Amino acid sequence: DPRGLYVCETGDRKESLQVHYRMCQNCIEVDAPTISGIVIADVVATLFLAVAVYCITGHDRGHTSRASDRQNLIANELYQ
Repeated sequence: DPRGLYVCETGDRKESLQVHYRMCQNCIEVDAPTISGIVIADVVATLFLAVAVYCITGHDRGHTSRASDRQNLIANELYQ
């Protein structure tokens, strides 16, 4: 525990330094390999999601219905 009052004496000079130190109980160390692993996993997950969305939506492109292009009108002699 590095907390406390530190004193430095040189000849007739005396200097003191008060140290307040708080230790982290639930900290984890994040280094370069950890950050790169997180970034790579994020990129792979994003690509997987993009491919999944493409596969789900990409199959219906050539099969559009022509029935929606025309309206079936009821024959009415009064309004012709």
